Amino acid sequence: FYTKNELARLIERRDPIDGRQDLRTFKVNQEIAGKGRPYQLEAIARVAENSVKSISKTDTNGNNSEALRGGARQSLLVMATGSGKTRVSAAITDMMTKCNWAKRILFLADRNALVSQAKNNFNEYLPHLSAIDLTKEKEDVGTRVVFSTYPTIMNRIDGHFSKEKGNEDQRFYGVGHFDLIIIDEAHRSVYQKYKAIFDYFDAMLIGLTATPKSEVGHDTYGLFGIEDDNPTFSYELDKAVKEDFLVPPKAISVPLKFVREGIKYKELSNEEQKQFEDKFGDPTTDETPDEISSAALNKWLFNTNTVDQVLNHLMINGIKVEGNQKLGKTIIFAKNHDHAIFIEERFNKNYPEYTGKFLRVIDNYETKAQDLLSLFVDEYEENDPQIAVSVDMMDTGVDAPRVVNLIFFKQVKSSTKFWQMIGRGTRLCKGLFGLNEDGSSNDKTEFIIFDYCENFEFFDANPDGAVGSSVKSLTQQIFEAQLEIALLIRDQSNSNDAERALAESYVDELNLAVASLDPDRFMVKANLRSVTEFSNKKRWASISKNDMLDINSHVSGLILPIKGDDEFARRFDILILNFQLALLAKAYSTDRYMNKISGIAKDLLKKQNIPAIALQVALLNDIQTVDFWTSINLNHLDNVRVSLRDLLKYLDKESQVQVITTFKDLLNYDGVREHDLIPTYTALQSYKDRVESYIQEHKDHLVIRKLKTNKSITEAELNTLEYILFDGNTVGTKQDYIDNYGEKP
Repeated sequence: FYTKNELARLIERRDPIDGRQDLRTFKVNQEIAGKGRPYQLEAIARVAENSVKSISKTDTNGNNSEALRGGARQSLLVMATGSGKTRVSAAITDMMTKCNWAKRILFLADRNALVSQAKNNFNEYLPHLSAIDLTKEKEDVGTRVVFSTYPTIMNRIDGHFSKEKGNEDQRFYGVGHFDLIIIDEAHRSVYQKYKAIFDYFDAMLIGLTATPKSEVGHDTYGLFGIEDDNPTFSYELDKAVKEDFLVPPKAISVPLKFVREGIKYKELSNEEQKQFEDKFGDPTTDETPDEISSAALNKWLFNTNTVDQVLNHLMINGIKVEGNQKLGKTIIFAKNHDHAIFIEERFNKNYPEYTGKFLRVIDNYETKAQDLLSLFVDEYEENDPQIAVSVDMMDTGVDAPRVVNLIFFKQVKSSTKFWQMIGRGTRLCKGLFGLNEDGSSNDKTEFIIFDYCENFEFFDANPDGAVGSSVKSLTQQIFEAQLEIALLIRDQSNSNDAERALAESYVDELNLAVASLDPDRFMVKANLRSVTEFSNKKRWASISKNDMLDINSHVSGLILPIKGDDEFARRFDILILNFQLALLAKAYSTDRYMNKISGIAKDLLKKQNIPAIALQVALLNDIQTVDFWTSINLNHLDNVRVSLRDLLKYLDKESQVQVITTFKDLLNYDGVREHDLIPTYTALQSYKDRVESYIQEHKDHLVIRKLKTNKSITEAELNTLEYILFDGNTVGTKQDYIDNYGEKP
């Protein structure tokens, strides 16, 4: 519920003089946004129009006037990386605060670095509004703009920062605390993971994304209450390039044999085959694999010549600055930290003249990452490092106008991430190449992407990328598996007493977990009806499959892991529970479960010197025998789970040994191909597309059916058709029609 103060603030806004002002008449401060970029002003105007709904009002004297009411409370802006989303959001904040629509604003981003960057920008654009970074600072009563990551604000809502009753901080978690929430990079994963935040706060939402419309996702459009492919405003890469506000990519696909095909033993020289046998052969069996797959390259297998070929190709073919003498700013997207370090080592060995400063790794392992990043992104100077090797840190959100070369040295499956990475090079940079002969500024007009890992080919075939599903937590998986097992045992007429006892023990455990949920947690409050219902032990006596669906939808995701419970213990729970489900389903083969559990038992026996493991030696030895598995049943498996789950923390964590090889790789210069990425970038549905879609979907409409069957229509019917086409909502406006079809009668 709203607090008393929050309700009072809403009532004040009703005042016709001191309350809300019409957003549509607000004059945007073009020092913040819009100066020389009219599309930014259009974006702000669209949000204003979307947010305001005016209705006719008749006073006591019969005079008509216009009353101001809130319209749509959600707006989604699709704007290409580099087109100024942060500036636009700051200008919208300025508009909302000065027109008395918003007092407190929440800006959400998914990484601390992006939170800090956004706060710094807002401090520059809106110095009169107090701002804090919630990941580092404590909010006070007067704070106007709060910047936060999603997990931090979820903790804040639950009051994890202060649990003292009556504490002033408690008011900060109210549903009406924020009037406006700005979501940086609003896309499918944000919706899936953090939708509860937007359900909790009763606030206007502004979503910002550079994601092409095909990847925005139905769920995300739904969050903003709009139709698919029809955001509040869009300004995509193709249009921004056409209007010279962004520079286009020149995309080069470079075939590199090992990265694409793996390393095949039979294709190596005699000397290399000997090295292959030494590195990958099994000395106990004298067996050597036929090949090492391409997936191993740059993950744990690092081949010197592969990296050398890429660096050489970059240094020769990359865009140069300073009179074509020096490689321009470059980002290399590496697969992991070890790969990044290996690239740095090879560069320093091959190019000692750069004294180890020209190329630097900038990732979360680097203690001076922020300082290096500041030097790299400097808009006015070519400071070292000139090449940044990034592992995730620079894939999104980093403004670096001087970047002219991007190196894809890893595979990317997410379309969203792919276009965000490309966006690192799209920003304009005036005078990057000095002056032309006539004295004019020689500006950045393009940037190059060298792709060594077939990303272009992948997205040519899969424009939407590989769409992943939302992964449930281990705790949720355990809860749902135990519930399914209990219901299956209850439903089977041939279940024995021991199995039924096991089912009831699972039910008791699940009921206790639900009954123990903290009702003060905001996500629990949002599902309180289901939580209350299934906290009642009697309710579990008659759980049905329909109830299981309700529990899995509203309750299982709320369960938190037991404090101090080990992750590897929970993973072992899942292994055993899935084995039990396989037995109940009478699966044809359960060998993989038996082999996995036997392997774990074998590894534990190697650590008998640990007292806790020594107590279970008899069971561990039994698991190694055939007799144990021939008589396996649900209860035996649960005994294994309970007895061994807390021992897995003693096992050595699996780690792949890093292998370095010196095989001769092949860079196929004849196979180098240029890709035109702009057409691949899916533009939003055009006016013509919307007209055609409407006609297809309404082919049985009287007027449309007459036209399709070549029958004459009346003037009234023509007016009906014009109303449909020109109403500004269904497909567009009359001006849209004229722009696309001309001034035709």
